[in-house]
Amino acid sequence: MTRRRLIPLALLVLALGAGYVSGRLQGDDGSVDGPALPGDARPTTVTRVVDGDTVVLAGPGKVRLIGVDTPEVYGGRECFGAEASDYAKGMLDGRRVSYTVGREARDRYGRLLAYVWLEDGRSFNALLVAGGYARTLTIRPNDIYERDFARLARSARDRGHGLWGPCDQGANSGIFCPATVDRPGERCLSDRQRHGPRRKERGREV
Repeated sequence: MTRRRLIPLALLVLALGAGYVSGRLQGDDGSVDGPALPGDARPTTVTRVVDGDTVVLAGPGKVRLIGVDTPEVYGGRECFGAEASDYAKGMLDGRRVSYTVGREARDRYGRLLAYVWLEDGRSFNALLVAGGYARTLTIRPNDIYERDFARLARSARDRGHGLWGPCDQGANSGIFCPATVDRPGERCLSDRQRHGPRRKERGREV
């Protein structure tokens, strides 16, 4: 085989390899290509799951997960909010986990801001985004895994996972049409388009 023919073949192999890596973002076995467990992560136990992105840890108390934003389940149910909350309860409630604190340790409500890893080393923050249970939410200076989460969010959105899919009837959503529209599940104006941007402290929403 000539050198001229080998070059396109090598490029094809690289392209297939890149596709394989992107396919690992959310594997059928629950694997996720997210942030690795740091050596300085602290072990603890989840004593309660408040909703998809807020938990209570033994010792630190109430914790808001960094880099993610799950749909609301209190004060007006949003599309896929209940599913995100149930997923968090199934994965975390009563389980041993590890966590690291963000560069900015607490939010204005006094909650600890943290990343959480499961016992098997998977990033739970990343699992939420990869499975379509959460959008990304970057509030600086807590942006160390911003690119990882953005990559996972793009994959979830492209595949129509979770909140990126059609909305169930009976739930209002800031992303998808509420059940009152003539064609449920049709993409519609976001909250940002209808009511202006949500108020976030030094952050941006994706």
